[in-house]
Amino acid sequence: MAKLTSFIWSDNPEPHKARTKEIIQKHPEIRGLIGRNPYTFLVILLCVAVQVGLAAVIYSYNLPWWAVFVVSYLVGAFACHTLYVCVHECSHNLIFKNRTLNIIASLIANLPQVFPSSISFTKYHLKHHSFQGVEAVDADMPFRWEAKLINNAPVGKTLWLLFYPVFQALRPLRLTKEIKIFDAWTVVNWLIQIVFMVAIFKFLGVKAGIYLIASFFFSIGLHPLGARWVQEHFLTHGDQETKSYYGPLNTVNLNVGYHNEHHDFPSVPWNKLPKIREFAGHYYNTLGYHTSYTVLLFQFLFNKEISVYSRVARDNRGKKKVEKTNAKDVVLDSND
Repeated sequence: MAKLTSFIWSDNPEPHKARTKEIIQKHPEIRGLIGRNPYTFLVILLCVAVQVGLAAVIYSYNLPWWAVFVVSYLVGAFACHTLYVCVHECSHNLIFKNRTLNIIASLIANLPQVFPSSISFTKYHLKHHSFQGVEAVDADMPFRWEAKLINNAPVGKTLWLLFYPVFQALRPLRLTKEIKIFDAWTVVNWLIQIVFMVAIFKFLGVKAGIYLIASFFFSIGLHPLGARWVQEHFLTHGDQETKSYYGPLNTVNLNVGYHNEHHDFPSVPWNKLPKIREFAGHYYNTLGYHTSYTVLLFQFLFNKEISVYSRVARDNRGKKKVEKTNAKDVVLDSND
């Protein structure tokens, strides 16, 4: 296969809407899975407690620097990634019925993740569902210069994963023409994070603060968990745009690997996503999927046929308007 020098451009609309309609016609029982899981809030509280608790242990026992990074890689990354998934659940209103309560839950989940991101994530993530692969409004799509810079060499892809949080933070900048960045909740998000991190550094010390930062970078970067970004939409199985992961890490990651199922039915909470595959297995079991993040991580790093260009891009937005894409759009209503 020749080295890619651009994204794979498609004139077709994103693939999930049509499949959703077909599946729901054949399996109307899936409608019964739609709802919320308020117990996810307990997961948020537990993971926040774990991260703050470990930061306190690091301070109390003055752990050596090597131990700080080992704990952040082996424990902190998993807790932090679970919180990332919880923020994702909040963005779809899958914890509480009240939108404000979901926002507050996301702000709490954001605390150990160091950087203020929960509010902006909600703004951009819903667009990703409606405009998958559309550069101008899908913050999950890499920049063209990003893909060109990283190329397909192992060193470049290693650095890309190591600094993935930086690249991800830059991408929403290209969406500012169509999506409002700042609002009152964004300001609240920033203020809370600043106060929280200042308190961590002041009362628990530098090592505790670095522990949280390292946990965050590992949780979505150079770590088997970071392979999730390759799993979801990189072209590892022909031209199939979205892949699921069916493996043991779905246990701690709240089934976030069920990505095809989530894109097809975004209003089904994490604990019921496996049921979608159970009900409509003849759709999902025939699609390509992954079973190991570790294997996928090394495949991405060392297989030169996979690069940051290995994504489907499109100009076709369909009829949906950007400003009309909000939390209500992810609910499967009776007209679908």
